[in-house]
Amino acid sequence: MPMLKSLRVPERLFQISMWVISLVFAGFLIGLGGKVVADLPRLEEPPALDQFADQAALSQLRERTMAAHKRQGELDSQRERLRLEQAAAGNAYQSADETFRNWLSTRKATTDPAQDPEVVRRTHELDDLKGRQREAQARVEAVDRDALAAEQAQQAQQRELDALLEAARKPYEHARFVNEMRVFGARLAVTLPLLAIAGWLVARKRRSEYWPLMRGFVIFALYAFFFELVPYLPSYGGYVRYGVGIVLTAIAGHYGIRLMRRYLARRQEIERQTESERRRTLAADEAIKKLAVNVCPGCERPVMTTGDAATNFCVSCGLKLYDRCGACETRKNAFFHFCPTCGTGAAGAPTADASVA
Repeated sequence: MPMLKSLRVPERLFQISMWVISLVFAGFLIGLGGKVVADLPRLEEPPALDQFADQAALSQLRERTMAAHKRQGELDSQRERLRLEQAAAGNAYQSADETFRNWLSTRKATTDPAQDPEVVRRTHELDDLKGRQREAQARVEAVDRDALAAEQAQQAQQRELDALLEAARKPYEHARFVNEMRVFGARLAVTLPLLAIAGWLVARKRRSEYWPLMRGFVIFALYAFFFELVPYLPSYGGYVRYGVGIVLTAIAGHYGIRLMRRYLARRQEIERQTESERRRTLAADEAIKKLAVNVCPGCERPVMTTGDAATNFCVSCGLKLYDRCGACETRKNAFFHFCPTCGTGAAGAPTADASVA
């Protein structure tokens, strides 16, 4: 943003608005591209493990397993019901036994012989209740045995089902890999041309008046690559993704080094020119931008000085950075077209309204 301070206000607003247009355009392209890319896997249904197993055996095993599950549920319900009956029989016996013991204590205390038949009757009732309790316990034990047998049968069927599916795993894995490669190939077929077009736009069209829209397309292409393609790279335990990362980094490093060498060679060539030749090759607006951030427009090194000495020339390349107005002697930027104090032109001719200043 410091560089934008040296621009005209409309130019600053224009640059900001062009960036907004680029981002909005990229956002709509990303939304549309996301819809297209998300629909690519639907071109072919992903395989399922069941498709590669013996269908007849698989169907039979699943029917048996479902029947075993149903039988297990029925036995669990029956067991719960019988346990409730067993608990009720046990409670009835304990209550009757407690009542009988209390009555028997009373009988012993009174020693009434007429009550002996009552003792026999109550004893028979207790025996009946005890018999019912034992019957309920036997029914629970029988259901427990049936439930255990059903559970063991169900586990055996599940092992058979697991073995059948495990035998189908190898062809399934192969089919899934082929499907993933097809989907990745489709994504690559969509993304790669976008990257190629984006690279061409960056290399050839950066000076175009339609560059803000092209810049939005470049942002969209980069998003498509890093978010719609890279996550779908085959992994192979991470080897492919790390390998792709190494290749991309090497390519970026190669071109970065070439650009840096080209830049340094261009800077050396410029520094061999005279001060007046270098000044003629510099655009005033760009020079003012660089000086605004304390960078020499000629050699692009930081502007330095010693002590309180005024910085009029670059200590690295000798380019004149500041001079004085020929009319009012005000120290000013050497690239200003007019004096900021009196309005005198850089060539020494005053402007029409210079007297106002």
